[in-house]
Amino acid sequence: MSIPNHILEQLSSQADLISIIGRHTTLKRAGSEYRGCCPFHGEKSPSFYVNPQKNIYHCFGCNVGGNAISFLRDYENLTFIEAVKELSKQTGIEIPEEDRQNVSYKRTVTKPKAASQHDNYQHSNNQNNSKPYAEPAAQSTSASPVQTQKPAASSPANDIVSYDNADDYSNYANQNFYDDDYNSTGYDDSYFVGGADDVNHNSSPPWLSDESAANTNIENSADKDGNLYDLLLKIEQFYQRNLQTHPHAKHYFMTRGITEQSIETFALGYAPFGWQHLEHEFPQDIEGLKALGLVRQSDSGRDYDLLRDRIIFPIRDNQGRTIGFGGRALDDQVKPKYINSSDSPVFHKQHVLYGYYESRQQRANDWLVVEGYMDVIALHQAGIYGAIASMGTAINESQISRLLTLNPTLTLSFDGDSAGQKAAWRTLEIALPVLGDDKELRFLSLPNDHDPDTFIKSHGVEAMREQIAQAMPLSQYIFAYLSERYDMSLAEGKAKLMSQVRTLTNSLPKGSSFRYLLNNDIYQKLGGRRSQNVEAKDALLDFDGEMTISQQLQLCFLFQPSALADDPIQVIWQQAGIHGLNLPAHIKQKASDDALRPLAWDDLQDDPLLDVVSTIQRCSNYLPLDANAAAHFVLSNLKPSTQQALSRNWGAFFKTLTLRNVLSLDELIENLVSQLLERNMRKKIQDLVKNPDHIKATIVRMQAQLLSNWLREQQAEQSAQMVSI
Repeated sequence: MSIPNHILEQLSSQADLISIIGRHTTLKRAGSEYRGCCPFHGEKSPSFYVNPQKNIYHCFGCNVGGNAISFLRDYENLTFIEAVKELSKQTGIEIPEEDRQNVSYKRTVTKPKAASQHDNYQHSNNQNNSKPYAEPAAQSTSASPVQTQKPAASSPANDIVSYDNADDYSNYANQNFYDDDYNSTGYDDSYFVGGADDVNHNSSPPWLSDESAANTNIENSADKDGNLYDLLLKIEQFYQRNLQTHPHAKHYFMTRGITEQSIETFALGYAPFGWQHLEHEFPQDIEGLKALGLVRQSDSGRDYDLLRDRIIFPIRDNQGRTIGFGGRALDDQVKPKYINSSDSPVFHKQHVLYGYYESRQQRANDWLVVEGYMDVIALHQAGIYGAIASMGTAINESQISRLLTLNPTLTLSFDGDSAGQKAAWRTLEIALPVLGDDKELRFLSLPNDHDPDTFIKSHGVEAMREQIAQAMPLSQYIFAYLSERYDMSLAEGKAKLMSQVRTLTNSLPKGSSFRYLLNNDIYQKLGGRRSQNVEAKDALLDFDGEMTISQQLQLCFLFQPSALADDPIQVIWQQAGIHGLNLPAHIKQKASDDALRPLAWDDLQDDPLLDVVSTIQRCSNYLPLDANAAAHFVLSNLKPSTQQALSRNWGAFFKTLTLRNVLSLDELIENLVSQLLERNMRKKIQDLVKNPDHIKATIVRMQAQLLSNWLREQQAEQSAQMVSI
């Protein structure tokens, strides 16, 4: 099976190497890398490193190293072809068919055409809308297929290489993955692409080469196959030269505040007027131009250039090679405003992020998804690195996963208009399946309909940094977005909102804690009463899961002494209907007054708990308003043994509840007291079995049944109010 090297490079660079290796060993972030124990040899001290920027791994213990393909082959025992197919499934990058997989094309010996009146570059009244011949609607004619003639053995590194068995793979797998590239001090991310020969452009129109020079080029190169990467670089340089010779195009960048340095960094250019300027400039490369989708054919059979009178944004892959172009109309009235070159053997829109390569060159750590090319450039120019944009389509799951691997927090910045918010919501939905508990999605909506480009110009770089730092967390964004679309004054509106939240959270990874917490957070915002209880329970478990019910209750009373203003036992006794126990006449007649009275704290036979309760009741009128101060006041009045046990745990318990912003423990206290009452009644029944007393046993069993029924009703009510997860 023949697979081109550029496809292998795309698969390796786009693969989620952290997740692939993470299935076999635990990786933890260590600066810009991930570190863990090597899965290839047993070790106790981690010496295995994964670099998500380069998407390679290396072990300094056994010296093994490579990329995603080599790991799947060497560790998971896949053949080379199986590994490639597995990565193809994960990344969505298709392995092309034999008739379209070559990045080379046949060059032709064609004498350059003289400039026609249709190619006049002078600014006309009709400009880009002038159509000297019929043009297909929306410029949608497909590019011609690429020929697949086998390159010569001496052709560039992008030739097709046949890997029919695992042994042949070593030529690809063992290159530049080890100590030269992977060292403890850093990496050289430079990627050098061979330049094109300079071409003389002194004749008129300015994009046409001198005829004799062109003929010389043809004679020297017609016998060689062309390479799409080389052609793209020459086209990029052609567009760059045109930017310098067309003042009105250069003026556009100047008015947008783009500096010469940024123009150079992003290789910005200009596609001139005229319908066939690329054919005139590259007459021997027509087949390559069509393969790239930069030259198309109209319904009448005439070839025409896709990009005309537009400023040009070269699009680069992860290695810095130009793989396509984006063009923006200089006149905002021209539609479409933006045009991207079509997919080609080297350009797949759904796998490319504009600005990613430039951000990597600056060692970006914080990543920000924006809508347009100019936003990326403006942020980069301002020193805010890590801004990227998708190619006119929604960013996909694998791209989000890759960015979250580089940094567990990803910020999305979309325009505040309807289209921008729909795009943000769609991105949210795409991101949920890869949003583990250690990942975070944040949303930035700039004020007054600004985008990053205009906001920086109006308010400055520091204000932009502050906006990014204050971006809205996912939980807040979901509620804000949905609450604007449903009537929150109606129960029906709240129900619809919760239904959509439930659908969203079902998309989160299996076992996600965030699923439960997000549902509970939204429920709380809708007025749910149980959320504080859930937070308090979680805090208590986080604090010390080995504590007894009595010890938990003592700390709760210490945190909220006001809970004893109305005796919790008496409240439960009444709510459960135990105080009005409907006894048979013969039982009621024979029962003693002591058997019918409600339980009291001393009946629980728990001296430390009784000490805490009685002390709080005795000191309630003298307690400070501050919770921590009140707790220390109570502690100072307890018996020494009780004081010593509580003092050990109080500080950490108070801090845990404060960090979780827990204000009320009412329902947690009710739950803990109910458990103590149930336990007390079970003990009574066991004692009455040993020392039979028919009257007392009947009363206790009836009380226990009423308490059990009440607790089930409470649980059912809570389940109905809480969102199912």
